[in-house]
Amino acid sequence: MSALAARPIAIKIDEVTRARVKRLADARQRTPHWLMREAIHQYVDREEKREAFRQDALQAWEDFRVTDLHVTADQADAWLAQLEQGNDVDPPACRS
Repeated sequence: MSALAARPIAIKIDEVTRARVKRLADARQRTPHWLMREAIHQYVDREEKREAFRQDALQAWEDFRVTDLHVTADQADAWLAQLEQGNDVDPPACRS
């Protein structure tokens, strides 16, 4: 079996949720199976991105703790305002 081969897995959902999935699947002209696979796929994609963002934030915090390099909020706001106006400007220099 290849790494991409689908393997069945069972989940338990209550009858109300099951009926909701069925109604939505019918409205979308899809099967409940397709709808649940799509929901899981979107959830996992979203949560992986959220976790990557969280890890980046933790790393940035650790970098700051080690180096003390930062920009002020005013500097960041001024830089972002320039970018919003379409100006291609370099970010402000970090300072300690």
